Amino acid sequence: MADAPRSLDAERLKEYAKHVFGMMSGATVAALIHLGDRLGLFRALAEQGPATSGELAERTGLHERWLREWLCGLGASGVLEYPGAGRFGLSPEGRAVLADENHPAFGGGMFAQLPHSMALLERLPESFRTGLGLPYDALGPEGAHGLERGFAPWYRSLLIPYALPRLEGVVTKLERGAKVADVGCGAGVALLLMAQRFPKSEFHGFEVSRFALERAEANRREAGVANARFHARGGEALPGDASFDLVTTFDCLHDMTRPDRVMRAIRAALRPDGTWLIAEIKARESYEENVAKNPMAAMMYGFSVLTCLSSALSEPGGLGLGTLGLPPGVARRMCEEAGFTRFARADIEHPINAFYEVRP
Repeated sequence: MADAPRSLDAERLKEYAKHVFGMMSGATVAALIHLGDRLGLFRALAEQGPATSGELAERTGLHERWLREWLCGLGASGVLEYPGAGRFGLSPEGRAVLADENHPAFGGGMFAQLPHSMALLERLPESFRTGLGLPYDALGPEGAHGLERGFAPWYRSLLIPYALPRLEGVVTKLERGAKVADVGCGAGVALLLMAQRFPKSEFHGFEVSRFALERAEANRREAGVANARFHARGGEALPGDASFDLVTTFDCLHDMTRPDRVMRAIRAALRPDGTWLIAEIKARESYEENVAKNPMAAMMYGFSVLTCLSSALSEPGGLGLGTLGLPPGVARRMCEEAGFTRFARADIEHPINAFYEVRP
């Protein structure tokens, strides 16, 4: 028997309305962060130090009145510091997260795709009706560039000196000459960094996004890398000849329509002594655990509806894992079903991702 409905409580109504409209505050602050990133305002504040709107206008050539409102909004939200006298500035932590693209904590790039993600709201009602989502290319070329900027700082800072040495025997193989595939390589930042560091090895990037591949080819030409190639194919198209020493998948399995098929293709592509490095969003085994242990759970589910789940359902028959859909238990089970016998958490710390070392 269903519980009797609770009568409306005036105080609870007040608190609930405050909570709901507080979510709108986060959306508007995110929009201001996007504008600051796009206009170079965080870099200007990092270089100039605390400034008034007039001083920032003089430095940037932008309109003082618009800058004043932008500063007040981010000051009120706590994104900017306010030491007083009309001046706003970035803390050292703010400089790392919003101004320094070489710092592994930099996150400004994630806000670059905000307008394109929100624009998909016009199309998502149809997805709710049909079940069919939208691929990442629905975000356009700017979306691919935003993803590149979002992930690149960690790759540049920590992939080569920190992450790869924690995989048993991998660096030695790469130095001697190995064959590597990065599945879902995006703009190719990770692949090209490895190719530059290990010139005796050959590197292959597999990607289905044409906008990401355009960025990858441009990055390859700019870097002058000769030992890397990009393929306009998904991971299912990996050659099944057991010739790869290392396969990487960075933050992409949960976005794929059929990650199970990709996993089987990776198993067939790896040498018997090969290694597969998985980076995936830290997810728990249940909704209750995600909410209890992940303070960003609501944001993650929101991202999933806007992009990750949408991509994972962008073809008929997609598994639809979504952003938090690949916790360790699911990842282990799917790897075992694909034919892998060794699955272990890699000793790589990251605030958002979990890393797994998988072997045949």
